[in-house]
Amino acid sequence: MDLYGGHAVISIGHNHPHFVESLKSQLDKISFYSNSVKNSLQEKLADKLGRVSGYDNHQLFLCNSGAEANENALKLASFVTGRKKILAFKKAFHGRTSGAVAATDNPKIVAPFNAGHEIEFLPLNDTAAFDQALDHTIAAVIIEGIQGVGGIQVPTETFLKHLALKTKQAGALLILDEVQSGYGRTGKFFAHQHAGIVADLITLAKGMGNGFPIGGVLIHPDIKPWSGMLGTTFGGNYLACAAGISVLDVIEKENLMHNAMTIGNYWIEQLTSFPAILQVRGQGLMIGFGLPETLAGLRQDLLFKHHIFTGEAKPNTVRLLPSLAITKAEANLLLEALAAELKQAALL
Repeated sequence: MDLYGGHAVISIGHNHPHFVESLKSQLDKISFYSNSVKNSLQEKLADKLGRVSGYDNHQLFLCNSGAEANENALKLASFVTGRKKILAFKKAFHGRTSGAVAATDNPKIVAPFNAGHEIEFLPLNDTAAFDQALDHTIAAVIIEGIQGVGGIQVPTETFLKHLALKTKQAGALLILDEVQSGYGRTGKFFAHQHAGIVADLITLAKGMGNGFPIGGVLIHPDIKPWSGMLGTTFGGNYLACAAGISVLDVIEKENLMHNAMTIGNYWIEQLTSFPAILQVRGQGLMIGFGLPETLAGLRQDLLFKHHIFTGEAKPNTVRLLPSLAITKAEANLLLEALAAELKQAALL
């Protein structure tokens, strides 16, 4: 049982029949398409995404991955403001292109150059540090709706509201990286919507295509495009758009955002009841929980003894990012396996 979905890529389940048929319907036409021109499926995807997400006034730029989306968002912020400095947050991960890596706080990933941006990393949820760093040289503030690679760290609603207000006052743009935390995973379409804020730029990918490569940037309507502002060769191709539309179809039809919230709340409540689990963090179906050193092998035991695959954030956090279509019966399989392992370790 896959409870990780390739870093939240599998949003509607492996091989969902509607998803598979949507891709098949385009295959016999693919040689007649040009990927470099706008097509009707792009418009259909943009309209549907705007309606389902609540960002129907934002424009959509399509690309191929979350890293590419963040690269373009950072570039747009510099274009619009004429500034180069970026504020990001510690333990963030924004991708593996040069600009996205530069905005990533990970000592194991070294950017060959920072695409002309000066990046300053701040502690998450620290308003005093943010206020001190923010001035009129800042092009953008980039923050994840929920930090994934950093071990599932959640920005508080108060902090996000403060960011949105102060960033606007400084004439900078607010970039919400929803690559992992978006697409209904937290019970809202985007995680930052729990705070009731509106972002200037929103980056998305992963669950957007349920395994097919697609990414995008939602762009505030006040940012007017010009010829040559952004470009892509394969972004917005017919197969990618068909995948993206089918994912939104299933999220709506099967009410998966509500399911993500319901199962997520159930898991968090049940996981918190285990005395050996140190901390449960997250929202909806983006959950991390800490383990004592005596349970360092738990993730391996879940996989090889119980056939349940989970993610991790070192040194001792288990990450859960399953399909939004997970059932309560499937969620209980994890809880039963955890109980069995904790009893064997004399921790339950």
